[in-house]
Amino acid sequence: MIMRKTLLPFITGIILFASCKKESVKSNNPDEGCVEQRSVRDGEIIAGQYIVAFNPLSNTGTGSERMLSDLGRNILERNNIEEVMAFKHSFTGGRGGFVAKLTPQEANLLQNDAAISKVEPDRIVALSTCFEVIEPRLITWNISRVGYGNGIGKTAWIIDSGIDFNHPDLTVDNARSRSFVNGQTSADDANGHGTHVAGIIGAKNNSIGMLGVASGATLVSLRVLDSEGVGSISSIIQALGYVSTHGKPGDVVNISLGEEGTSEILDDQVYSTASKGIFITIAAGNDSEPAIKYSPARVNGPNIFTVSAIDSLDRFASFSNYGNDVVDFAAPGVRIPSTYSQGRYAILSGTSMAAPHVAGLLLLNGRNIRSSGTAINDPDNIPDAIAHQ
Repeated sequence: MIMRKTLLPFITGIILFASCKKESVKSNNPDEGCVEQRSVRDGEIIAGQYIVAFNPLSNTGTGSERMLSDLGRNILERNNIEEVMAFKHSFTGGRGGFVAKLTPQEANLLQNDAAISKVEPDRIVALSTCFEVIEPRLITWNISRVGYGNGIGKTAWIIDSGIDFNHPDLTVDNARSRSFVNGQTSADDANGHGTHVAGIIGAKNNSIGMLGVASGATLVSLRVLDSEGVGSISSIIQALGYVSTHGKPGDVVNISLGEEGTSEILDDQVYSTASKGIFITIAAGNDSEPAIKYSPARVNGPNIFTVSAIDSLDRFASFSNYGNDVVDFAAPGVRIPSTYSQGRYAILSGTSMAAPHVAGLLLLNGRNIRSSGTAINDPDNIPDAIAHQ
């Protein structure tokens, strides 16, 4: 395929604007600039809200949302919990289950119900995003580093803050897009993070903007974060259930999000979605710690790829989580240019940017991802292979 976008040098003079929220921090390496971090609210328990997973022996996860809703309401009623007040919504995929407003005593009652496998407090997932708005640069160093190709006709599901539906450099499937943010019906991006991720995967091969790894891929927006980058574990679980129902083998899901801690129900939902032949890429996280400490980065299994970050010199990013026990590949994640909200382009840093490079490669070649070199100064002393087409 002939690529019309051409490689241009990095020109610092074209930076137009820089913004960092107060929770964001400078990297240990000044060349990495301002790095996306967890917000101070990340991991905060949502008072009185619980995620309830059905017992897998009941084989309910493949049922319709209506069936699962009815089952959840029935379970609440037989435990003398007022279902009208408690029940919020169901989720498909994996075990299937529902989210409910409960007291700790009611949560304990459900945990002892034979139809229930797990009950977990719902928690906030929150990003604090640092970005620099820039002029477009066509084929950028990161895309050149991992390789690129034609992604037209292939689908990537982006679980994030949404995607800019009107961005001229992206092919967004509005019809299949959904919002899982409470009170927000639109899956359009009011934050920018999800649009940046989407562009790395599939920005078009045209005469404007930038080139994605799998250019022209169809991008489905599954919005789980609001305009401030705040969402919940239960929203990510719902989004994965939606993909399990509507996706097909060979599709790719990108999760450039993580939990401050672990969630077995979230991890199980990742396993279940991947078991359908759907590839899942997950950001390793930006805590400079072992990735195995965090969900869903810690999930290992067929079709699941956790990704650490490198810079333009193949150096392991100082902020990136690590660990050969769960990390599958490294990919560019430092000062990555891509599409951004409101039709703009911007630079962001983080493993959130590394994961979609691998997502694009999976769209192009399936599980047959090759590598080119290894990350320099990987903290676990087992250098991660750098993903390449």
